[in-house]
Amino acid sequence: MPKRILPLSDSQVRDTKAKENSYKLFDGFGLYLLVTPSGGKLWRVKYRFDGKEKTLSLGPYPQVSLKDARAKREAARIQIGNGVDPGVVNRAVKRAIAAEIKKLKTLAREWHPEYPNK
Repeated sequence: MPKRILPLSDSQVRDTKAKENSYKLFDGFGLYLLVTPSGGKLWRVKYRFDGKEKTLSLGPYPQVSLKDARAKREAARIQIGNGVDPGVVNRAVKRAIAAEIKKLKTLAREWHPEYPNK
């Protein structure tokens, strides 16, 4: 039987300090906060898909609150339940956004040839 994990509180997350090595604070159902030695706090979800253990990054704290991280975890669990790998979905969304940005830059250069080439 798995070990019972007590959910994190917002004050626990806020008051967490960096240590010499990275460490994890678990919230339950695969959600955890990774605290880096530099003081970064990153939300991650550990899950299994097709028999493989995978990790999904949800974003940094405080940009992604505890409540938002839990909502994103639940959305990922629903995707997994429907047979969809949430990591693949996130990568596809990022690629689509990058393609749209590239189209916009191309249009901007056609309209204004001196548009920065960055």
